[in-house]
Amino acid sequence: MTDGASHRHFYLCRCFSTDNIFLEEYHTHVRFVTQQQFTLDYRALLSRLGCVTEQQFEDVLNKISQEVDRRRHLGVMSAERAIAIKDMYQPFHPHVYHLQESYLSPKFKQIVEYCENRNTSEEGLLDLLEEEAAVRVYRLPVFEKSFCDELVEELEHFEKSSAPKGRPTTMNHYGILLDELGFDEDFITPLCERYLYPLTSLLYPDCGGRCLDSHKAFVVKYDMNEDLDLSYHYDNSEVTLNVSLGKDFTEGNLYFGDMKQVPLNETECSEVEHRVTEGLLHRGQHMHGALPISSGQRWNLIIWMRASQVRNNLCPMCNKRPTLVEGEGFADGFTKPSSAQPSTPCVLT
Repeated sequence: MTDGASHRHFYLCRCFSTDNIFLEEYHTHVRFVTQQQFTLDYRALLSRLGCVTEQQFEDVLNKISQEVDRRRHLGVMSAERAIAIKDMYQPFHPHVYHLQESYLSPKFKQIVEYCENRNTSEEGLLDLLEEEAAVRVYRLPVFEKSFCDELVEELEHFEKSSAPKGRPTTMNHYGILLDELGFDEDFITPLCERYLYPLTSLLYPDCGGRCLDSHKAFVVKYDMNEDLDLSYHYDNSEVTLNVSLGKDFTEGNLYFGDMKQVPLNETECSEVEHRVTEGLLHRGQHMHGALPISSGQRWNLIIWMRASQVRNNLCPMCNKRPTLVEGEGFADGFTKPSSAQPSTPCVLT
């Protein structure tokens, strides 16, 4: 990581356990601090969305209480799962846990090489990328198809095992946290540092692309008998890479609106095709969703890349200066100021 991130301690914002709780039945995000606050803020809204009886509202309160409790213990539970997985799970394709250049598309490596030249420019980079109808959403080839197939086989093998499994986000029921499975140190971290940060430095300097220093990586699965789609949302990241790994599926394109500050009724969405082996690079606060697949099964690799120098000033989830609490690993990418940290504008180092 840049700026010695591997030796730094990362934190959560206190809002992590209370804000942006997704109520699937009502397709809305809520904030829960106390029952009184929640009732005042959301009872009328939920009633308009179909939560009309006392029992329905009580069910919502129970689900939220369980989710808040899960979030408060998430770091400890995740660390325990990672230990258990390492102890009891035997990988099907051990080599896929270690990033190799042969896994990467030749065009992707060419793009990265351009970014590392002395005379690079955003304009020159854009000539090598496919820009979508959605503003500042870029398509690029990332992996070879043979690697995608082997990675999906590994993920399916793990999914069928008895090893414990965590849920990637509150909006995804089916997927795998890659740090718990052991992909972080030798795959995701070098992928970010060696290949992705040179791109983000040129494409997104205004939203932390030059000083990304932590990440969260996971895979999500869409299946006709499981999750079909993903509701409109923004990511807890400065920059996101979303790669389609396979398998065979139809429909299920992504759609992008505007940045999160723009009301939905003022937004015109653009549909973006998701192709196997290719990635879509976009700003984390860019509102988006996934349309339902109509057949088959789709696996996506998601990397949320974060810049502590950006989020230390404004938490992207509660839109306030973060109040920090202890976290495990990269946590949510916040850091505490120290004399060892540079005060200069963030740059890729």
